Amino acid sequence: MKRSFFRRAFNRILHLMARFLPGSTSLRPFLHRLRGVKIQGRVFIGDDVYLENEYPDCVEIHDGAGIGLRSTIVAHSGATGEHGKIVIGKNAAIMSCCTVICSADQTLTIGEASVLSAGSVVTNDVPPHTLCAGPRARAVATVTVPYTLEANHSDFVRGLRPLRVTNKAEGEAGEVS
Repeated sequence: MKRSFFRRAFNRILHLMARFLPGSTSLRPFLHRLRGVKIQGRVFIGDDVYLENEYPDCVEIHDGAGIGLRSTIVAHSGATGEHGKIVIGKNAAIMSCCTVICSADQTLTIGEASVLSAGSVVTNDVPPHTLCAGPRARAVATVTVPYTLEANHSDFVRGLRPLRVTNKAEGEAGEVS
């Protein structure tokens, strides 16, 4: 859907305000909602988070989700107008400096209560209750205690269940051990 120049400019101004103004659980989510981001319930959006600029309505963030400092969420593939959709599940946590990007006509889902470790790059779905880590994110553990605003970090860490590695040469995670 082609947006008017005025709407696109207004969205960019709101986006800049949301990136730099305070209010990680109040003002920032409010400004992103005005832009068209589908936000359900109470979410956390950290400083300098870049949420899809051209197609904000292609990003959906569910209740209890958190997006850390300087993370980037992009649902389009350049100037062609092709875009996908990114869904961040309930109680999912995207830590600092993560990049989540999807291709045109793709729906990329970060599953419920999943956690992306700092600096992860995600281009494919993340299953629910999964911890992903590394510059090229891969599943490393099952999450049994969601990492929410109310969560205790120690309880989260104790609740992690490592995944068994099936192919050590490539470091791919397999079944829960």
